[in-house]
Amino acid sequence: MKAIYQATNFDADQKLINFIQKKLDRLDSFFDRIIEAEVFLKLNNTGKANKTVEIKIGVPGNDIVVSRDAETFEKAMDLAYDVLKRQLRKQKEKIKR
Repeated sequence: MKAIYQATNFDADQKLINFIQKKLDRLDSFFDRIIEAEVFLKLNNTGKANKTVEIKIGVPGNDIVVSRDAETFEKAMDLAYDVLKRQLRKQKEKIKR
């Protein structure tokens, strides 16, 4: 899956990008019509959960947007991945009806 990455207030290292890309590639098994993904990585100045991962998945008909905060980008990506999985399954069910 083609993904566009944007990091705000820092430079994302390749290890983090590869981790996120592996997770995004797994989403194809839940819904095979994904067009593209946009990933926004942000550093916040708020409390403990100061890292935000926002993902916008382009699918036919509409876009799915998920945003999660956590102590690390990896943990935030894991949380967002679980939500995206559910959303993509729902989208697939809508199309089957």
